[in-house]
Amino acid sequence: MPLLPGAEPFRHDGGEVGVLVCHGFTGSPQSVRPWANYLAERGLGVSLPLLPGHGTRWQDMAITGWQDWYAEVDRELRALRERCDRIFLCGLSMGGALALRLAAKHGDAVSGIVLVNPANKLHGLGARALPVLRHLVPTTKGIASDIAKPGSEEVGYDRVPLHAAYSFHRFLRLLDSELPQVTQPLLLMHSPEDHVVPAADSARILARVSSRDVTERLLENSYHVATLDHDAPTIFEETHAFIGRLSAAAAPLGTASHG
Repeated sequence: MPLLPGAEPFRHDGGEVGVLVCHGFTGSPQSVRPWANYLAERGLGVSLPLLPGHGTRWQDMAITGWQDWYAEVDRELRALRERCDRIFLCGLSMGGALALRLAAKHGDAVSGIVLVNPANKLHGLGARALPVLRHLVPTTKGIASDIAKPGSEEVGYDRVPLHAAYSFHRFLRLLDSELPQVTQPLLLMHSPEDHVVPAADSARILARVSSRDVTERLLENSYHVATLDHDAPTIFEETHAFIGRLSAAAAPLGTASHG
């Protein structure tokens, strides 16, 4: 099955600092590729995988579930660890949720987390009815391209397969119970006007994690896919500064640069 334009996975070998970038539910690497490119251009090792069932057609996603998506990012994280001394996780929407579980499970192997409009709960899709509804109705309308910037489009499915949505719903419930295990430094950026994931999800995540080094930023000019929206440059710059601060702090005594 051919990939949608821009849905190709992306990898860049860089220095001792590696970044794993995770895309969202029904989306593709295209939605976060500029983010990954920005970091790669600044010498970081970057891995941006294509999640199973994504980037082709919704029928392919309908036979996948959260275990498949999580296994893919877990595999990429382990591969990055072989090449890099320090690892940071970046994620948009469901990608943020996947990053949080990786952080909870991998502990000290993860140096920091950057989240953009992370998901914590399934909204709108009749979550309570999903266990039954998914056997009666194959799909509902898509959630792609919630972007304020004119002319900016997300490559994603125009339908949401309900079997996959139900699996995502179950994953988010599991993840919520694991959030207290997240202790790494955290940068969370979210849009006050988001038609896919409400601000309540970010508030819930911030309240549940055990991280002590926490920074919250509002993306006032963007909707859900903020990595393709007006605030994208802010996201990229803040991410690089966050990684730079933590990498410098972790450097052996005497090796940190002084400006």
